[in-house]
Amino acid sequence: MSESKTEILNQDANNGILEKFFKIKAHGSSVKNELVGGVTTFATMAYIIFVNPQIMAASGMDSGAVFVATCIGAAIGCLLMGLFANWPVGLAPGMGLNAFFSFTVVSEMGYSWEVALGAVFISGVLFVGMSFYKVRQWIIESIPESLRYSMTAGVGLFLGKVFGAVLIGILSVTLIGMMLGLVQYNGFFAAPPSLAPTFMAMDIAGALNVSMISVILAFLFVNMFDTAGTLMGVAERAHLTNPETGKIEGLSKALKADSISSVAGACVGCPPVTSYVESAAGVAAGARTGLSAIVVGALFLAAIFLSPLAGMIPAYATSGALIYVAFVMMSSMQHVDWKDFTNGAPAAITALMMPLTFSIANGIALGFITYTVLKLATGKTKDVSISMYFLAAIFIAKLVFIG
Repeated sequence: MSESKTEILNQDANNGILEKFFKIKAHGSSVKNELVGGVTTFATMAYIIFVNPQIMAASGMDSGAVFVATCIGAAIGCLLMGLFANWPVGLAPGMGLNAFFSFTVVSEMGYSWEVALGAVFISGVLFVGMSFYKVRQWIIESIPESLRYSMTAGVGLFLGKVFGAVLIGILSVTLIGMMLGLVQYNGFFAAPPSLAPTFMAMDIAGALNVSMISVILAFLFVNMFDTAGTLMGVAERAHLTNPETGKIEGLSKALKADSISSVAGACVGCPPVTSYVESAAGVAAGARTGLSAIVVGALFLAAIFLSPLAGMIPAYATSGALIYVAFVMMSSMQHVDWKDFTNGAPAAITALMMPLTFSIANGIALGFITYTVLKLATGKTKDVSISMYFLAAIFIAKLVFIG
């Protein structure tokens, strides 16, 4: 048998294994689409490996160790999402949550980064419990369709204003900085820095303090509802929603993978690891299954050897835009019943307030509160489920007591 035929047979066998595990054809995709989608998702979210160490270092953490922790935490999350949930979603330490960690909990409130990391761990454990007892799934599945579509659109708008975006933008600005003598060239590849300074360094006992309750709840709530908006937005774009029942297929496993990743991230030294809205870029490129998430995870592991490059990236280079994906995701707003003000107004508020408040969680909170209030005020109480009343009360409490 010729060498070329042998290679073809081996490739077919490998594709057969991938097809059997990920059900690629059943999801209307191909191995090529998954690979391209995975690379695309990584390219749009890889900025986190450069940005997160800068932000976390402000809390006193070792930037080299945080760099490795960022890559490992992201890889664990992506592998869990791909192998367990079979969803085309990339995960990494959450932007916004890392800023809250360093600039609020440590700098303003005066806690050590070890105690703050302990709070991340505890919130992650609570997150896992809510996922396994299907509290999160119950909450997400009770969300009205109009708000689901607006969350998708809001995530799209958030992509067009978000702090840090396309990797090529970061690298281009860095290159220009080198040409102008503003950035010193340190090489690209090197052995990874030690993870020891942050590995299992969380102070759980220190975080078990009454004064830390608000911090733990803040990590929990923001992570929960940022993830809800992201997963629902990506699920809608990836056609993971059953058109007959309206339920999101595989949601329970996706929620479990996401929550376990937060605990794993805290163990290596990360702020909560969460699902990334940038996954929508990979979906737009054709990703439909967990194979793309596996690709993202593998690339994060490979990025561990890029520590010299990470050290060169200046703060002013960490910005960009995902305008194309923003427009693609905005198309979901066409499904909202705009003729009914009690549906249209909350949807608009949800979508618009995400970028205006720079928080997916706040946008969702304001939209849910508006929906419940308008339905009650107009006598359409049948449209409001018990879980929506519960969520509205939780969101009001969050905005009043946490902000």
